[in-house]
Amino acid sequence: MQVSQAIREATERLAKTSDTARLDAELLMAHALRVSRSDLLLRHMGDVVPEGFANLLTRREACEPIAYITGTQEFYGRRFVVTEEVLIPRSDSETVVEAALAAASSPKRVLDCGVGSGALLLSVLAERPLAEGIGIDRSLGAMAIASQNAARLGVADRARILHRDWHEAGWTEELGRFDLILANPPYVESEAALDRSVREFEPAGALFAGPDGLDDYRALIPQLPDLLAEGGIVVLEIGAMQEVPVTVLAQNTGFSVSCHNDLGGRPRALVLRLGLGK
Repeated sequence: MQVSQAIREATERLAKTSDTARLDAELLMAHALRVSRSDLLLRHMGDVVPEGFANLLTRREACEPIAYITGTQEFYGRRFVVTEEVLIPRSDSETVVEAALAAASSPKRVLDCGVGSGALLLSVLAERPLAEGIGIDRSLGAMAIASQNAARLGVADRARILHRDWHEAGWTEELGRFDLILANPPYVESEAALDRSVREFEPAGALFAGPDGLDDYRALIPQLPDLLAEGGIVVLEIGAMQEVPVTVLAQNTGFSVSCHNDLGGRPRALVLRLGLGK
């Protein structure tokens, strides 16, 4: 069977479970052929279907995310390795990077709380070549992926990945102070209705934060002032409905707060500065 016919048939099969069936089929075929999607469309539609495509298609029919099947995800113009040990970086989170770069134009030291794949920290370090950073995570698997991505992106000499958990006493010891702190903590309500591809495949420990999704903000935000250098900035990712409660938590800790919306117009990044809160 030719690639073009296989993509048509795969699109019909995936339409039952995916809103992006044609795109999914093309990405899976490109991955099976080990070419880019654009190269697939331009040069390989008449090729014979590679043997591994059928298995990739079966995995996607079971709602496994494309990023886990292919092992990579684009974020802020760079390609990151991802596995089921880490959340898949979303384009919405690019708002956090943009807000951070705008608020802290030349940070010397950057901390990422909950580094995951490294998407936030490593994107900032790649954009700010004079900055050094520390990424912390309680997941050893996530730490390994972040370290791998740091090496792939050429910033490993400026990025330290440490095993820390902000719910445990002493986690801030020997970290020092930072000009910029990033955090995309778990913020999904424990009983939230999620797409099957998220609930069944992405790591629960990086998603859920209690009945109202605020448990990690409550634990983390009060500890941030002691980690900030003078004039330092915190940028938090939030859920679309969490601007008000997280803002109140931050103001009660002494922060002033401004909000940045994502491309969909939803609140996504809160920029915190000390000294002007309640």
